[in-house]
Amino acid sequence: MSDTAGVVVVLIGAPGAGKTRTGKRVARLLGVPFVDTDRRIVASHGPIATIFEQRGESHFRALEREAVALALREHAVVTLGGGAILNRQTRDDLAGKRVVQLSADRAAVEKRIAGGKRPLLTGGVDAWSELVAHRQPIYDSLSQLTIDTSNRPLDSVAGEIVTWLSRDAQ
Repeated sequence: MSDTAGVVVVLIGAPGAGKTRTGKRVARLLGVPFVDTDRRIVASHGPIATIFEQRGESHFRALEREAVALALREHAVVTLGGGAILNRQTRDDLAGKRVVQLSADRAAVEKRIAGGKRPLLTGGVDAWSELVAHRQPIYDSLSQLTIDTSNRPLDSVAGEIVTWLSRDAQ
């Protein structure tokens, strides 16, 4: 990588697109730390579903904003929760950073989110489709590379990201 300070790459995208699993692979390939902002929130504040139930979405979004701001200062591969990009400050913070959007089609996501505990997806894949339709223009505006993970091994997706990063660094 060309710089040793700051975030290496940020993965964004809809819930169920494979950001966390892919991010871990990319970090391993690059030999850098991996930061999942949702997991940091859970480690500090408990399950996201419980935060939503007890304190509401706005409280969760404030915790998320704080976690994102801190993570984007690290030299790491960072994955953001699907809704983190709704925050204007987060979008501003992503300017000038290498951002990859992971996407997946409805059929792939339906399998991935079945039985999950994602508070905004209690309506299943229909809720997911509505959520993605609202957020897609923001994802598109923030990312320099989009990869569909629907029918691809995540090791292959991670390899493509690493290749893109190495070309981008030259």
